[in-house]
Amino acid sequence: MFHSRWLRQVTVMACLGLTAPALAHDDSLDIVAPWEINSPNPSRAGHVFLRMQVAETLTDTDRKGRLSPGLATDWQVSEDQLTWRFAIRQGVQFHDGTELTAALAADALQRAASRPGMLDQVPIAAIEGRGNDVVIVLDSPYALLPALLAHSSTQILAPASFGADGQALQVIGTGPYAVTSLQTPQRLAVTRFDAYWGEPAAIEHASYLAAPRGETRALMAQSGDADIVYTLDPASRLRLERTANVVLFAEPIPRTVAIKVNAAHPALAEREARQALSQAIDRRGIATGILRTPDAAANQLFPPALTAWHQPGLAEQRHDLEAARETLAALGWQRNAQGMLERDGQPFALTLTTFADRPELPIVATVLQDQWRQLGIDVSVNVGNASEIPAGHHDGSLDLGLMARNFGLVPDPLATLREDFGPQGGDWGAMNWSDPQLTELLETLSQTSLPPEQRQTHIAEAATLLSQAMPVIPVAWYVQTAAVTQQVEGFSIDPLERSYRLSDLRWSDT
Repeated sequence: MFHSRWLRQVTVMACLGLTAPALAHDDSLDIVAPWEINSPNPSRAGHVFLRMQVAETLTDTDRKGRLSPGLATDWQVSEDQLTWRFAIRQGVQFHDGTELTAALAADALQRAASRPGMLDQVPIAAIEGRGNDVVIVLDSPYALLPALLAHSSTQILAPASFGADGQALQVIGTGPYAVTSLQTPQRLAVTRFDAYWGEPAAIEHASYLAAPRGETRALMAQSGDADIVYTLDPASRLRLERTANVVLFAEPIPRTVAIKVNAAHPALAEREARQALSQAIDRRGIATGILRTPDAAANQLFPPALTAWHQPGLAEQRHDLEAARETLAALGWQRNAQGMLERDGQPFALTLTTFADRPELPIVATVLQDQWRQLGIDVSVNVGNASEIPAGHHDGSLDLGLMARNFGLVPDPLATLREDFGPQGGDWGAMNWSDPQLTELLETLSQTSLPPEQRQTHIAEAATLLSQAMPVIPVAWYVQTAAVTQQVEGFSIDPLERSYRLSDLRWSDT
């Protein structure tokens, strides 16, 4: 809530390149985060509208990350596992007053299925509304379907959201907040929807501002120009700890800082070469010195929060430069006069691409550059946009990509793993690498309802295989951070990053 902010706005607006109306009014809860609103289309920016509680999905998650009812109150599958029925919640209105029906929900899902997104991997034969049920018919069993229907790309929007060509022109959802203004790619304003089917929100107005620069976000938290600021770099956190009227929050989330590897690169094709890169990483030093969280050092892709997939028995990924040197020497890499590695006259030279939306990534990239240089590898760091990593995946130009991969996009990480480590790899997963055994394990887990012990055995095999082959090299487990004004009560971080939980919040002075 803004109080005497006008004089400070000049500096903040200059950082963002905005004009005076950019910041919200005094009665608005103002949220700042790195992520731009690229489009009203759910497949492109649905995560923002889901987090701002504008749009909702058929299934949801509870406070423990378990699948729970959303716009569907319950669901069931036929004996042959091919027909799913989702019962639509009664008494739900879209923000334009249209009543939610099974037919409208089915139309929204048909649009989602026709665009890139999580539903790409589902063998859907038909989606239709039958009475009060959305019925989804499959060509083959797919046990993950209810979990995928919690993904932001499957949010249910009113028909008036779409133009004649099927593209979203506006976002008319069913959540406790309705859009009053959308200025892509940076600004969104919402107001409380009093006809919401669930518990009404206490705060009437809220806004979202995309500020990709970490320094700008920290300045807004420190100056009081924002009420909630997400994703803080470690230096800013230290400074904000000494700032009056600001409370810091940190929450481990199922996201991993990891290195995407182009396994077709001549220097990275051998598994042993990828393992050598891993051995040269001082994870404990990165977790302690940069992330300020010693326990974040990652010995595997899956953090402890993903209890089913995290393997407690896996050994620590030790920092061992000498072992890394021996591994590469066995592959034919020899030091030249400058102390850098060569093989068959070709230098061991790579480009590590990352992005600054997550402010710690460029810092980690610089440390990795130095640690690999000690091994004799010449690494250049390219800090660009997040889109450069998937773009480099598709055109083959990427060597290495430092990212923070979210395994909590849906309540079951298996859906994300199938997207990342299928036969063709994935934008944020494997590149020019696949393994028939892993493909079979993931297919079996997704298509079949296995007994718990057998399912856990398959999961352990898949997790161990990824740990050994290293198509993606884990560095650290992620901790989400936020700075919150003391004028806000009821704040908490959603570990699955589905919601900013605005409807839980209230002003402390009211």
